[in-house]
Amino acid sequence: MLVAAGCCCLLPGRPSWTGSVDWPRVALLAFLHACWESVAQGVPSPCLRAVRRVRARLVRVPRPVAEPVGVIRPSANTFLPVLYAGVLMLPPGAAALVALPAALTGGAAGGPPLLRRAWNAAQFALSAWTAAVLFGALHGPRLLLGARYPVALAPALAAVLAFCLVNGVLVAGVRVLAERTPLSELARGARSVLGLPALVHALGGLMMAVLWQGPYGAFAAVLALLPLSISAWVFAQGHRERAAHRATVEALVQAVEIKDAYTRGHSERVGRASVLIAGQLGMAGERLRTLHFAGTLHDVGKLGVATELLRRNGPLTEAERRAVEVHPEYGHELVRGIDFLGEAHAGILHHHERLDGRGYPHGLAGERIPEFARIIAVADAFDSMTSTRSYRRGRPVAEAVAELRRCAGSQFDPAMVEALVAAVARHGWQPVLPPAEGEEAVPDIPLGVPEPPPRLAAGGAR
Repeated sequence: MLVAAGCCCLLPGRPSWTGSVDWPRVALLAFLHACWESVAQGVPSPCLRAVRRVRARLVRVPRPVAEPVGVIRPSANTFLPVLYAGVLMLPPGAAALVALPAALTGGAAGGPPLLRRAWNAAQFALSAWTAAVLFGALHGPRLLLGARYPVALAPALAAVLAFCLVNGVLVAGVRVLAERTPLSELARGARSVLGLPALVHALGGLMMAVLWQGPYGAFAAVLALLPLSISAWVFAQGHRERAAHRATVEALVQAVEIKDAYTRGHSERVGRASVLIAGQLGMAGERLRTLHFAGTLHDVGKLGVATELLRRNGPLTEAERRAVEVHPEYGHELVRGIDFLGEAHAGILHHHERLDGRGYPHGLAGERIPEFARIIAVADAFDSMTSTRSYRRGRPVAEAVAELRRCAGSQFDPAMVEALVAAVARHGWQPVLPPAEGEEAVPDIPLGVPEPPPRLAAGGAR
């Protein structure tokens, strides 16, 4: 539906809406947007990709190796001043065309699938068309050509506001449909796109439009983009650095899963449950991202534990249990030199401490236990109880919640337990299903909540 609406924006309408189209200007704006969008995304620009193709054909250079599927590009960053300039200088149908080349090409090989690129193109086309219609209705082109400032700023800012609101509502609408989030997400999505970056991009687009229509034309407009280009490039490098951080974490988790096959997926689920708890507590931004790393890496110390102990299907002796209980310290030693983990170090080291001080490795109690560790302890125990192991079925979510509440105040922080309960009630939780018939399931060693007695375990199986 959205793609169809975006296509309708490109159709010719009434002359008062479409006006006379300067097609060379449309083509140049579309090319500039594609180039600067590539800079913001941290991928090669269209010109560079074209040069590489020609060079590869002439010199027969081997094709570069495609990036692994796990590499995450900074696709969330978008460079909007060129789109805003198109809204201010072009009729609505033409303004909608400016975003199409960059959105449809997807930046580079291995980019988003075709349907997602079509959605992105329609999203920007509809946003630009709406903004250009509003700008024309407010007589913005006449004020802009007459250079009547500051009166001319009002229609331009109104058009940018319309662009941001339509774009934000469309993105939030997809989340509402795909993730079944509440309709209030639409209002939150509209607010999320309004801020200092939108204002800076709006002023950059206005400056570009004014200079373009001045005596020096497009050359002066392109020069005006240089300061914003540098900031976009720096921001893209930050995204690439964060992608490298994620790749580092994924490599460590994969190493743990190779050694302890049963934990496959457990690390990711603990990271996700930790984020649900923290989000319920109001944690956001960089701390939330670091907590996700901590939850995902909480068992990385198992790399230092004997594989035979991890895969033991029966009970452990006291000496063997002590050997397994050293894994938080091993994990802390393994990641101590990774600076970007920051607060995650304490979460990994202390996630088996208990509120009553009877945990390990240091026997911390109460508020002395780091917040990250208290969150991960609840997330780890919850996923362990709801996961099916070779010697017992996973417990139902309601029963696992009851067990967490029973242990709140002694083993777990009650605030973290209630945050998990509220988050699971809001977002749901899918317990791990039993392994497929014939598939080997190697049990994890229970290190959190004690295993339920046989009667409760049998009840859980029912």
